[in-house]
Amino acid sequence: MTTVFPAQPTPLVDVAGTDDKFPVNRIYCVGLNYTDHIVEFGADPDKIDPVFFMKPADAVVADRAPVPYPSHTKNFHYEIELVVAIDREASNVSVDDAEDYVFGYAVGNDLTRRDMQFELKEKGMPWDPSKGFDMSAPISAIHRVSDIGHPTEGRIWLSVNGDVKQDGNINQMIAKVNQIISKLSELYVLKPGDLIYTGTPSGIGPVVPGDIMEAGIDGIDTLTTKII
Repeated sequence: MTTVFPAQPTPLVDVAGTDDKFPVNRIYCVGLNYTDHIVEFGADPDKIDPVFFMKPADAVVADRAPVPYPSHTKNFHYEIELVVAIDREASNVSVDDAEDYVFGYAVGNDLTRRDMQFELKEKGMPWDPSKGFDMSAPISAIHRVSDIGHPTEGRIWLSVNGDVKQDGNINQMIAKVNQIISKLSELYVLKPGDLIYTGTPSGIGPVVPGDIMEAGIDGIDTLTTKII
């Protein structure tokens, strides 16, 4: 078999402490998964459920790799998130069994064209272009479950040029990791290589060229990204 043009390479993410790479299949994201972030958006947490959307696999950006300020936005935002890496096919898995499908965890940044997102939402249109653009998913190395277990609490924070903007705890997530995996596995057949960005706490805000974001989750890793 031949292809009509060379196939694009599979996006890869580092695996901490090894020379191994994690091949990325799909990127799922969870929106509105922290109560304080829902309030920040002016919504009622009691009337909002976490929502799912996707980014392309090749949106991943390695730690310390620069990210160009994207086109079609004047309000470019950061969102620090816990990332879950899946290493087994999962379909209709139970909440109790969901953690068995996790390879490891990482720190991610769900970069967003916020003004575009609001404009598309107001028009009742899909807001994929505001989330799933090139280089919109910075990620740290993935840390294996065998090394760090399944984190259920720990500070999650992000600073811009040394000024802390987001500061929460992953135990504040509304839908927990096992619940997210179980629900996604009802909607899709999860595959080895899938990544799940699990939502962000309050404190989201803009960055401009020259800004340096440092982000971390206690017990996992830190992630540094410069906007150019």
